[in-house]
Amino acid sequence: MVVVTAATLVVAAAASLFMAWSIGAGSSGSTPFAPAVGANAISVMRAGLIVGVLGLLGATLQGANVTEAVGTELIGGVTLTAAAAIVALVTAAALVAVGVFAGYPIATAFTVTGAVVGVGLAMGGDPAWPKYAEIATLWVLTPFVGGGVAFGVARLLIGESLPERPLTAALAGLVGALLANVGFALLGPAGEQASVAGVLGADLGIGGAGAPAVTLGIAALVAVAVYADLGRDREGAQRRFLLAMGGLVAFSAGGSQVGLAIGPLVPIFSEVGVPLWALLVGGGAGLLAGSWTGAPRMIKALAQDYASMGPRRSISALIPSFAIAQTAVAFGIPVSFNEIIVSAIVGAGYAAGDAGVSRKKMGYTVLAWVGSLVGAFALGFSLYAAVDFVV
Repeated sequence: MVVVTAATLVVAAAASLFMAWSIGAGSSGSTPFAPAVGANAISVMRAGLIVGVLGLLGATLQGANVTEAVGTELIGGVTLTAAAAIVALVTAAALVAVGVFAGYPIATAFTVTGAVVGVGLAMGGDPAWPKYAEIATLWVLTPFVGGGVAFGVARLLIGESLPERPLTAALAGLVGALLANVGFALLGPAGEQASVAGVLGADLGIGGAGAPAVTLGIAALVAVAVYADLGRDREGAQRRFLLAMGGLVAFSAGGSQVGLAIGPLVPIFSEVGVPLWALLVGGGAGLLAGSWTGAPRMIKALAQDYASMGPRRSISALIPSFAIAQTAVAFGIPVSFNEIIVSAIVGAGYAAGDAGVSRKKMGYTVLAWVGSLVGAFALGFSLYAAVDFVV
């Protein structure tokens, strides 16, 4: 019996690593630096490696919220078993892998959520309607908010109504303010996260009320640094800002996407004493492997097939992407980075009067997103029902 249990856990872990590799190759690994590659700020292979390393860090420092949500909050009344986790992960990973090799970005959050819910219902669980409402709200708003903000920022940057240098510096300051309030596991007490603004406010003796003051200070420092850099080397400064934004989005991708790979393992591995941080590190390593070995194909597809992007439009796409990603991480909502980035890329692309946006490619992508959710749900439900019947 012990041997059978151990073998089941090994198979479940292998399925999780396969899922992590698929996510690294097709979602978290390809999307963050796609605008930077499209703007010729970094090579495809180097982007794949850097995004993988940053994704590993994000998974370790920010992955707990989404991981626990996927593992315990998508279905009620039952706890996922090892067999259920295996079926859900293999189903979702197979669909994502098909998208990677076909050149279409399958929405990982859709496939994992659909598969876990399908398997959970097949086990006799109850739908978690409040959580589904949160998830659906974010999924529906993402294209409009991300694309709309990217469009607006890009119009400002490429227009002549406002001077570019102070505008870019102000945008950098806004990013600095957001970053100051991002939660990190290392800064908080055991099992919790804390932000740089909150910690510095406490250290300075001004408590939680000091967080806004610290936030403004960090924002001002970032804005001044970028403003000075733009004065020395405009093109170089734009490229550095773009790469910094790609790095922040890559970090955020790790914090969000690792939960899709290891979330189903939380209920079964917690019973045998495996800590959550160990699962986060293992999932992050899987993301790194996928980003390094499988992401270049998808990076090229996103960078070149959706819109022709320059540095300013690429920056415009990444700013709302970072904000949406961190919102999802904070609330523990599984979110599709393909949906975030593609919507932002298209919005920024349209700011220049179409800018090579492929309507045909977008149409197929939306169909792939919807099909992956429905298909993952149906396959997860059917496969688990079949396995349960045979066993």
